[in-house]
Amino acid sequence: MEEAHSVNSPRRVLSFSKRKKQKPGFQDIDSIRSSSPFKASEVHGPKPSEVYGFVGSISTVVATVIFLIWAYVPDKLLESIGIHYYPSRYWVLAMPTYLMVSLLLALAFYIGLNFIATPSPTSLNTLFDEYSREPGEFDRGMKEGKEDRPIDPISDIDITRVNDLMFNSSDAN
Repeated sequence: MEEAHSVNSPRRVLSFSKRKKQKPGFQDIDSIRSSSPFKASEVHGPKPSEVYGFVGSISTVVATVIFLIWAYVPDKLLESIGIHYYPSRYWVLAMPTYLMVSLLLALAFYIGLNFIATPSPTSLNTLFDEYSREPGEFDRGMKEGKEDRPIDPISDIDITRVNDLMFNSSDAN
């Protein structure tokens, strides 16, 4: 009951068999697929994100071309083609202007919200919050001098210690 082992690659299937003392045989994936009946698991199609991206890019190009035709082609030429109803030429300038102003206002609003949500530099909330942890005490059963002392638990470093290390490097340990 020896099993045949196979290795799949994009181009070929490499088959190893323990019974045969021959070199490994190579088979094309296309010949294997053509010999087997059609299975749903073998169907590979585009991902939905690829389809949405393609449709979105084509739609953007078509919308831009329609906008440019509407903006630059004279009214008489559009009416001769049979296009009688279209928006006023006022919107050629107004629509992009409104969109850009809306984008800039949204950006300014976002920056303003960040400034409001940020505590002042003198606030203790910049140093401590509900997740701050003070350095814990070691287990009293452990001796300080032993080599098998556990690693200190995760905790915040005191701001005075940070200042000493950064600004008084000659005095630090």
